[in-house]
Amino acid sequence: MSAVPLGPDSNSDRIVERFRSARRDETLAVLEGLHALKHALRFGARIQLAVALDPAEVLALARRLAPEVVARLAVLLQEISADRFADLAPRPPATGVIAIADRPRVELGVVLQAPGPEPIVFLEGATHLGNLGAAVRISAASGAAGLLASGIHDPWQPEALRGSAGLHFAVPVLRVPELPDPSGRPLIVLHPEGEPLEPRSLPPRALLAFGGERSGLRPSTLARADRVLRLPMRPGISSLNLATAVAATLYRGLASLP
Repeated sequence: MSAVPLGPDSNSDRIVERFRSARRDETLAVLEGLHALKHALRFGARIQLAVALDPAEVLALARRLAPEVVARLAVLLQEISADRFADLAPRPPATGVIAIADRPRVELGVVLQAPGPEPIVFLEGATHLGNLGAAVRISAASGAAGLLASGIHDPWQPEALRGSAGLHFAVPVLRVPELPDPSGRPLIVLHPEGEPLEPRSLPPRALLAFGGERSGLRPSTLARADRVLRLPMRPGISSLNLATAVAATLYRGLASLP
């Protein structure tokens, strides 16, 4: 089935307004680019609207990168003019496609009570949306049971979704006001003054707390920790990028990966 071109300007205006409204709607997610859209489709997202500069070009790229989603993309994609496409995002994606999806419903209690040994990642006060997205991507790849984030940013903002390549749909992601009750999970915090993290030494079902880029972890969070760990680093190097620290901790500390 071929893509459907958008009609008169009034219809294009409605499309632009839908995207502007979606960016303010906490029940929706704006997916910028094919990588975000393909992962959303792979992990069961419900797509409300998808538009492209050149649907045939997007479908050709999808045939190379994600052939299993091509049939669904062909039904979803609507063609839009270049000037209207430029109105849909602050930085229009190079792959020429952007979409609106329903956010999955995520309940904190369900995430914390997940029965398996997988850890949960908690980011306290992260300020960089790219880091948030990258941490989601790492959490999904490593098989974490969820990612929780406190602070000024909604982790579902489009820039974070861009950073995760749409893998918010592969792992539960939830904004929380503060560090939750671990609900029986061991609380492990990462801090420069902790003991070295040894390979494969994280306990099952850990709640792993990482501080934000500027302020680090709150004293109250450190005080609640069951263990305080640090990533061993070469002398003279004091810290890692937040997303890099999450990746290093998960891949060094977990006994098994998917």
